[in-house]
Amino acid sequence: MSKRKYSSNRKNHKKKKIVPEYEGKAIMSRDGFIFVRVEGQEEDIYVKASKTRGALNGDIVRVAVTQEKTGQAKRRSGEVVAIVERSGRPFVGILHIVGDQAWVLMSSKTMPYDISVPVPEGGVKGMKVAAVVDGWERGAAGPFGHVVDVLGMPGENDTEMHAILAEFGLPYRFEKEVENAADSIPETITDEDRAHRRDFRDTLTFTIDPTDAKDFDDALSFRKLENGNFEVGVHIADVTWYVRPDTAVDKEAQARGTSVYLVDRTVPMLPEKLSNKLCSLRPNEEKLCFSAVFELTPQAKVINPWFGRTNIISDYRFDYEGAQAIIEGAKPEEVPADIQEAILILNKLALKLRDRRFKAGAVNFERPEMKVDVDENGKPVGVHQKVSKEANWLIEEFMLLANRNVAEFVATAGKMGGKASAKAKTFVYRIHDEPNMEKLNGLRDFAGHFGYKMGPMEGGKEIAKSLNSLMKAADNKPELGAIQILALRSMAKACYSTDNIGHYGLAFNFYTHFTSPIRRYPDMMVHRLLARYLKGGESANKDYYTLQCKHASEREVIAAEAERESIKYKLVEFMQDKVGQEYDGHVSGVTEWGIYVEIEPTKIEGMIPYRTIKSDFFIYDEEHYRAVGRRSHRSIRLGDPLRIRVKGTSLEQKLLDYELVENLPEKQ
Repeated sequence: MSKRKYSSNRKNHKKKKIVPEYEGKAIMSRDGFIFVRVEGQEEDIYVKASKTRGALNGDIVRVAVTQEKTGQAKRRSGEVVAIVERSGRPFVGILHIVGDQAWVLMSSKTMPYDISVPVPEGGVKGMKVAAVVDGWERGAAGPFGHVVDVLGMPGENDTEMHAILAEFGLPYRFEKEVENAADSIPETITDEDRAHRRDFRDTLTFTIDPTDAKDFDDALSFRKLENGNFEVGVHIADVTWYVRPDTAVDKEAQARGTSVYLVDRTVPMLPEKLSNKLCSLRPNEEKLCFSAVFELTPQAKVINPWFGRTNIISDYRFDYEGAQAIIEGAKPEEVPADIQEAILILNKLALKLRDRRFKAGAVNFERPEMKVDVDENGKPVGVHQKVSKEANWLIEEFMLLANRNVAEFVATAGKMGGKASAKAKTFVYRIHDEPNMEKLNGLRDFAGHFGYKMGPMEGGKEIAKSLNSLMKAADNKPELGAIQILALRSMAKACYSTDNIGHYGLAFNFYTHFTSPIRRYPDMMVHRLLARYLKGGESANKDYYTLQCKHASEREVIAAEAERESIKYKLVEFMQDKVGQEYDGHVSGVTEWGIYVEIEPTKIEGMIPYRTIKSDFFIYDEEHYRAVGRRSHRSIRLGDPLRIRVKGTSLEQKLLDYELVENLPEKQ
């Protein structure tokens, strides 16, 4: 957002002073102060509680910087001069009613003020509700607003999951109009539907998905060719054949942008009639698809890619474990021999594609992904790490192949293998910029404390090579998690754009999202644009698609935040009966107020406030990612092993408190 100058003649200023002014998003704390996040700037602007002018979490505000970061001042600070736009996102709290007056009582990390509201219809004292702030009258103790949803009694699983969705402005049900529109879509596939489609019904085809998957939006077909090559089809549910532009279903999908995956449920982008029935590539059912079909040599070189609409019949449904068993040598009697052979050949091709991608400069590291296991009532019963093996990579590589080639086809105006064409038509790309060099240098310094040396970082490919070498050297070491965290922080965030800059993390010059239209609206846009251009259509309106890319990127971020909040909630719930127990862990974060520790083996993170460490007074050393004891000069760094005791849990704030029970690291 733009930076402006304005004249200030506030108290304590004898002369008018030119003060820089910015517009940004308010991020509020439980204590009432805010940080203003300005687009395009690395550092947020701190505003103390008395200078916020009633701004709340998520509001767009104009802020004047009254103190720049200097040697004495640790951070920029300022004051809010105007609220540009209220966020409109609900706050969730407990309804309190006294006579004909009501308040929504807050216990949120980002909302320190209770909201005065009219008594809502159907609201009962003690229920959890979602309320939107309408304003804040001068002199009032808190804001006023109105209740937009009565969620239920606190502690009930549905109430808490709906509360998380409400906090992020995410719907958890479809309006009747949308459901009715979806239900009215014909299920029968007609000759008209089949017309002008390439028929794959007699070609060996199967799906590979997680065991608990309910929708199957991609399938692979496989055929040996007489010249020794292989034909591999990547078949994607033809959602846009059923969901036409500007219909009720399309408008709802566009608004949602994406499906949302909470711990215990999926909140789909499309109604169940589409996501689990019409567009789900279930075995032994004819389905309509949009496909990318490749002729591949035994060395996985692509020859003559083809894109177009198809119809298929899936012969078999694998889960990842079943496909992996075949890759590892199992020969299950229930799986036909030709399908087993296809799995083995496709795996060899996928491994070649994967190897080639990393040699080209793809970044090869991921933080361990933990999955919370819940019972039929949503109660967490365990936590385990999700492990990717060859079967996962098989699907991943062929989806990447399809996404990459679709983008290249449009960007090069059909001249595959060439450079971007000046005649390329408007398209939706998935882009990922190069890492932040300042943060990479910070990572280099941090890794150096552990004896690691990073190679040259003068270009994208060299950076990737250095990062991959570092991750390999630190594998299975205590400091790996901390190094991964800092490496991820150095990375740009992938997003959607009509301006292609390539995808750094994957080392692709061209990339898009084509393979998941059931759960991502950008894939639906890509399908429509590709269909248009295959017919020779004119370039679509770039301004329109630029706005849609921005909206889709924002919705993706919101959905990811909600997913993380649901995981946090269930992890805290899982730890409630473990207060007092001790665990080994590693420092996963160091901040001004305390140390974050991930315990083993679940990687569940909690915080140790400095004030609870009795042996010393610790000070945050931001430059070196550590806390230093004032008396002992001992350091606590990212990655350090510590032993902790679970001190307390807060479900409402989704927080875990740990306390230190082991000796600190020796002086460093």
